[in-house]
Amino acid sequence: MRIVVTGGAGFIGANLCRELAARPGVTDVVAFDDLSTGSAANLADVTGAPGSGGANVRLVVGSILDREHLEDVLAGADAVVHLAARPSVPRSLRDPVASHHVNATGTVHVLEACRRRGLHVVAASSSSVYGSVPDLPKHEDLATRPLSPYGASKLATEAYVLAYHAAFGLPALALRFFNVYGPLQPAGHAYAAVVPAFTDAALRGEPLRVHGDGLQTRDFTYVGTVVRILADAVARRVTCPAPVNLAFGGRVSILELAHLLGEVAGVPVEIRHEPPRPGDVRDSQAADALLRRLFPGIVPVPLRTGLEHTVDWFRRALDREPARTDALT
Repeated sequence: MRIVVTGGAGFIGANLCRELAARPGVTDVVAFDDLSTGSAANLADVTGAPGSGGANVRLVVGSILDREHLEDVLAGADAVVHLAARPSVPRSLRDPVASHHVNATGTVHVLEACRRRGLHVVAASSSSVYGSVPDLPKHEDLATRPLSPYGASKLATEAYVLAYHAAFGLPALALRFFNVYGPLQPAGHAYAAVVPAFTDAALRGEPLRVHGDGLQTRDFTYVGTVVRILADAVARRVTCPAPVNLAFGGRVSILELAHLLGEVAGVPVEIRHEPPRPGDVRDSQAADALLRRLFPGIVPVPLRTGLEHTVDWFRRALDREPARTDALT
């Protein structure tokens, strides 16, 4: 089985490529990525050599907006996991058009290429589509009211996937990711997600920046759990006419996360409150009944365990950093 992962050099994509390469029956894994947010270094240890399942992982640098290149990459594929996107709510506020082009138009390009070949598609949407809807937990039949261009573009992503499924019979599955975290997730930039931002700051002895009062809640899912679901969806050709939440109903405040992370890392944490960010959702929690019906055997990694793995990975990454030296004056 040959599988193409768009966005395969990104945080979730690179973890997925490793998971797929270890799966029996997978012969080739192609990571198709423009490296705008992903990194070739995320795949350095798995490209060019078979994984434990015997599959080869290959990185192809290119954009889903390049239709000709996309067609070439998908030739001979059996399935596509579509993760390529322009992520981040703040990034979408700075450049809404760019988010639309990649997340909406790029998805149509992927779907058109898949339709011509009848490829099974598993695509990533986001809990951001729920936006201002206050109901908890969020179930898939709720209205969608995005609060940011990013949320709107991901709603377009899933809408196109489901429309192609309905109109053309394309075998497809649209999964709404909530707050995914774990190894390979980047920190140290303006758009960093909360877990890597907190982990990096805590290990460096820096304050943890909390936007607003910190009582806003999130539903965190460890990346290892996410990629097992994605790989299983491909292996079993799972489809669904409706979007599916990919999270398990946890509800943790940002302040609780900060203190738990300090416990796991064994370091004191200092909280620095900053103004709330526009476009941020106040509370997020998934209803997981549909997910569990489609993937009955999945057991999510507990938050503390996932944070332990994440902290270990960040410590190793910090150990590999060059020593900082002060400039002579």
